[in-house]
Amino acid sequence: MAAARFITFEGGEGSGKSTQASLLLERLRAEGIDALITREPGGSAFAEQIRALLLDAASAAHGVMAETLLFYAARADHLDTLIRPALAAGRWVVCDRFSDSTLVYQSMAGGLARDVVDALERMIVAPTIPDLTLVLDLPPEIGLQRAAERGQIAGTPDAFEMRDLAYHRRLREGFTALTRTQPRRCLLIDATRAREVIAAEIWSHVRTLKGAC
Repeated sequence: MAAARFITFEGGEGSGKSTQASLLLERLRAEGIDALITREPGGSAFAEQIRALLLDAASAAHGVMAETLLFYAARADHLDTLIRPALAAGRWVVCDRFSDSTLVYQSMAGGLARDVVDALERMIVAPTIPDLTLVLDLPPEIGLQRAAERGQIAGTPDAFEMRDLAYHRRLREGFTALTRTQPRRCLLIDATRAREVIAAEIWSHVRTLKGAC
């Protein structure tokens, strides 16, 4: 049996993370790998309740520290109830967003001191670090348009989709910087291409990871 692996998808709004995570799950299962898909914020019953609060555009005004602590409260439960038990059982975990999103959204773009995020990472996440992080890169103008089109079907934009363009540009810069500072784990994927082309590139990276099991 292949060793368990933890793969995360990151990127700005509308970059196609959910689609590509689902396509990867299908491919893994077709290869006979026992895998599951999850998401953040969310992934466990308690974390999904926190997700509803965080993404609700009608939530009361709050600071970036309070927001960050909510993300890590959800993440702690998600790790304890789903991710770590699955990995311990030998299952692969594919996650739509993880702690890199908190670093980029709340620190790099949101202004929270980096040492706060680093301390929370040590207390809550370590040593459950992803084996591979795929960062889907897309100009924020395109991503927000996609998110708006998605919102026309699913409802109103969430609290993060509603933030200004300057914020979303900082997000893109933050995710790009992440791939430069952690190139062994974090790979930048051009998300402007057809989804089948993107999926093929992603599989080429995952296949390398699979071969290392």
